[in-house]
Amino acid sequence: MRKIALHIIMVLAAISCYAQTGDVADAFANAPKSVFPLLDSNTRLDMIDYFRNGLATPSQNALEGKSQITELTPEYMNVKMTDSSTAQLILLKDGRQYVVALINTVAAPGLDSNMKFYLYEDETWSQLDSKYKFSKPGWKEWLTPEGKAHQDEVEMQVPFMLVSYKYDPASKNLVLTNNLSKFLDKELYESISSYLMPQLVYAWNGTKFVLKK
Repeated sequence: MRKIALHIIMVLAAISCYAQTGDVADAFANAPKSVFPLLDSNTRLDMIDYFRNGLATPSQNALEGKSQITELTPEYMNVKMTDSSTAQLILLKDGRQYVVALINTVAAPGLDSNMKFYLYEDETWSQLDSKYKFSKPGWKEWLTPEGKAHQDEVEMQVPFMLVSYKYDPASKNLVLTNNLSKFLDKELYESISSYLMPQLVYAWNGTKFVLKK
């Protein structure tokens, strides 16, 4: 009886440790359906197995389209959700806990992204206030020195920024790319392109993503 009890305790301890140190694939598999409404948990597990076995087999999603993992490292995953959307998961160490950054990108017609953050505790994901993990850049960050002298002109011509986010697991940088050239009239964009940064690069400092100078 003691041996059985000891075995149970060891298994529970192992599960607890696994949940706290699991890689991003574990987070993807354990995510609530509300985070990935197009993919049930069994489909997500199949997708992980396909990728790890070198198979380019897509999986059917809830829209009867095809989804597929295209990149996977212990801390990063890129998922083709539909023909016009992707999801990136980044598992980040934040003190003694893990945080998952989820980047959703759609073609609109240029790529446009948004990012959410969740406290990762096995299958329980608690959404965090994103402003404490990443401050979305405004004109102050996007304008070049020349552009800052023409901010009124830029704001009049550009209704909003069209920006895609891409995490690079090798450099551990988050790269934001200006995609306005895909949205604005060619001549209009060329007239203001020198006023805008083509990219912004952020790095995780252990607590939040900060802009690299």
